[in-house]
Amino acid sequence: MENKKEGLKNLKESLKEKTGIIGEFKKFISRGNVLDMAVGVIVGGAFTAIVNSLVDDMLMPIIGMVLAGINFKDLGVTIPWGNEPYINIGNFLQAVITFFLTAFCVFIIVKIINSFHKKEVQKPKPSKEEQLLTEIRDLLKLQAGITDEEKPEETAQKAEE
Repeated sequence: MENKKEGLKNLKESLKEKTGIIGEFKKFISRGNVLDMAVGVIVGGAFTAIVNSLVDDMLMPIIGMVLAGINFKDLGVTIPWGNEPYINIGNFLQAVITFFLTAFCVFIIVKIINSFHKKEVQKPKPSKEEQLLTEIRDLLKLQAGITDEEKPEETAQKAEE
């Protein structure tokens, strides 16, 4: 009888652990950061397709035309030994150009977003101590007869007279 009770107790504990893990996973997956990251990956994939098309279909033909009609997709070297492998340099160059264009576009997007965040940042209000010190400074200036336009040298000359 005791073995059955212990077995049931162990079964309940293992179910709680599984429910705990599943619950933790649900909590993790529903957090905003994970969802934002998933959206970013999907949008990034679509953005990469656009940049690939820009490079492959628009830029590389223009660059090839400027460089005496070179077709970059066919640009490569055949190695004359073994089974004569073909090293496709053109595809590599296209991938490098695609990388730099994608990196530049992401840089511009981040720069624009950061400019919006800078506008939102406001100067913090001065503390009570700073406000009190500012009032004391202003009162001392008033007592000494200093205006905001005067320079400290002019004030020293007035004091000597």
